[in-house]
Amino acid sequence: MEQKVEEIVQWLRTQAEKANVDGLLVGVSGGIDSAVVAHLIKRAYPEHSLGVIMPCKSNPNDQDHAQKVVDSCGIQSMVIDLTETHNVMFGNIVEQLKSNETYNGAQEQIADANLRARLRMSTLYTVATNHRYLVVGTDNAAEWYTGYFTKFGDGGVDLVPLVNLTKGEVREMAQFLGVPDEIVNKKPSAGLWEGQTDENEMGTSYDMIDRHLKGESIPDKDREIIEAMHKRTAHKRDIAPGPPK
Repeated sequence: MEQKVEEIVQWLRTQAEKANVDGLLVGVSGGIDSAVVAHLIKRAYPEHSLGVIMPCKSNPNDQDHAQKVVDSCGIQSMVIDLTETHNVMFGNIVEQLKSNETYNGAQEQIADANLRARLRMSTLYTVATNHRYLVVGTDNAAEWYTGYFTKFGDGGVDLVPLVNLTKGEVREMAQFLGVPDEIVNKKPSAGLWEGQTDENEMGTSYDMIDRHLKGESIPDKDREIIEAMHKRTAHKRDIAPGPPK
C-alpha cells in the first residue's frame, strides 16, 4: 500500500508540473473518497494543497466529518457555504419553468441534487483559478464504471487519482493514510437528500461492483444492474460528441 500511495503521489506531482500549475485542491465532503484524496494531495504538495468544504443544504454531520478529514491530514482548508446561492438559483429556475408551464415536479429532487453538485464544481474551479491549482476528483473505479457521479458536477475535474481503485482498495488506502475510523466505516452517501445512501440508490452494493470489476462471479441480478448502469451512463465518460466529418 505504501508503494501504491507513493506512485499516486508522484503521478499527481507529474500532472501538476505538466499543467504548469502551483498545486492541487479537492472538495472535501466528509466521505471516504474525498478524505483519501485530501491526504494524497497534501503529500504531493504539502504547502500548496487545499481542501474546500462546501455545505449546501447538507447534513451538519458531513461538515463535521469534513473538518475531521482536514484535521487528520493537516491540509489547508476553507469553507464556502453554497446554501443561499443554491436556493436563489434553483428557486429562480423553477419559477421560470412553472411560468412557462414546462415544470416537471417528478424531476425536482434529482435536478436539485445535480445543481448542487455543479455549483460545487464551479466553486472549485473558481478557487482553483485563483490559486493556480488543478481540481482533483474523488471518483473510484466503481463509481466511474457505473457512472455514479454528476456529469459536469463531481465528474467535472482535472484529475481522477482513484479511478483505478475499487471501493475496497480505497478503504484500505484510507486506513493506511490515517483517515478517521468513523469516516472509513460510515455508509457511503452523496448527501443528496435525507437518508440517501449510494447503495440504496444504485440497487446493488460496492462489494458486488468491486467483485464484478475483478471478474468474479456475482448474482445475475446484481450483474444486470451494474451493466445497465454502465451502458446508460456511457455519455458521462466521454467528451461531448460531434457529428462525423
